[in-house]
Amino acid sequence: MAKKIKWGIVGLGRIAKLFADDLTLVQRAELVAVASTDRERAKVFAAQYGVPNHYDSYDALFKDGEVDVVYVATFHHTHAAVSIAAMDQKKHVLCEKPIAITAKEAKEMIRASKRNKVFFMEAFWSRFNPSIAKVKELVAAGALGKVRYINAEFTFYKLDDDPNARSLNIALAGGSLLDMGVYPIFLSYLLLGKPREIMAKSKFFHTGAEIQTSMIFDYGEAQALLYSGFANNTDMKAKICGEEGELFIHPIWHETQGFTLVRHGKKKKYELPTLGKGFSHEIMEVNQCVENRKQESDFWSHKNSLELITIVDAVREKAGIHFPFKR
Repeated sequence: MAKKIKWGIVGLGRIAKLFADDLTLVQRAELVAVASTDRERAKVFAAQYGVPNHYDSYDALFKDGEVDVVYVATFHHTHAAVSIAAMDQKKHVLCEKPIAITAKEAKEMIRASKRNKVFFMEAFWSRFNPSIAKVKELVAAGALGKVRYINAEFTFYKLDDDPNARSLNIALAGGSLLDMGVYPIFLSYLLLGKPREIMAKSKFFHTGAEIQTSMIFDYGEAQALLYSGFANNTDMKAKICGEEGELFIHPIWHETQGFTLVRHGKKKKYELPTLGKGFSHEIMEVNQCVENRKQESDFWSHKNSLELITIVDAVREKAGIHFPFKR
């Protein structure tokens, strides 16, 4: 029987709990350590998931010889520093999206992976969703003919959140773009690559946090209309339209369980359920890469993450989204 890959988690918020739930579904993965700057939170999390080791500092977990891979689920603006610290301790790293605040930070993270000869990947779990993978395959095979239009949204109403909490606090890199907007951008990038031209406009909260961003990406013969927001809810569908058909990704599209292909008026429904919530698929990819001693994934590479955050940087610049720290 193959040896289990042993995982540690730093940053123990909501996403970390969902990730830990899915990690239990992956046979060759084992959660052996968790860390939080809040000692009690680490203790409670460890007890809930039967984790043998818990720490009140990230560095302590990075020095745990039992841990093979660290899942970084801390605040966005700490992703680079925390991931690099883990890699400098020779830990493989899966870092929650967005990879970093800027492309400059992302480059530093990739350099750390290469310098330490460890695996590193941005945790863009939607890339490994069975439905999204099939959508990419069908589009690449010409199922829609030439793609002309993509429309994707990701929203949750959050204006009643605590303004000092992460979502609406620019000191914590708050705002809808890094939280949610990266998903529509990801879909457009996955299917069409880097846009030739980017147009973007944002609305802002009284804290200075961006709460609505509309984007138009121009690809020459194709366009993408994308949106993220904290000021309203939407049905969160996504669609890809080509000269010969349309493809509708069922909501919530970034964690979808299927999609519908319409070609020449005929509908075909695909049902491709995830294992658990869906984090399991990226966990299995990391396990396989680590076992094969790879430093990056063929399906979501260092280049992919760097190009995506470069697009996000351009959107921020166009829309006037700024944070009170320099990167």
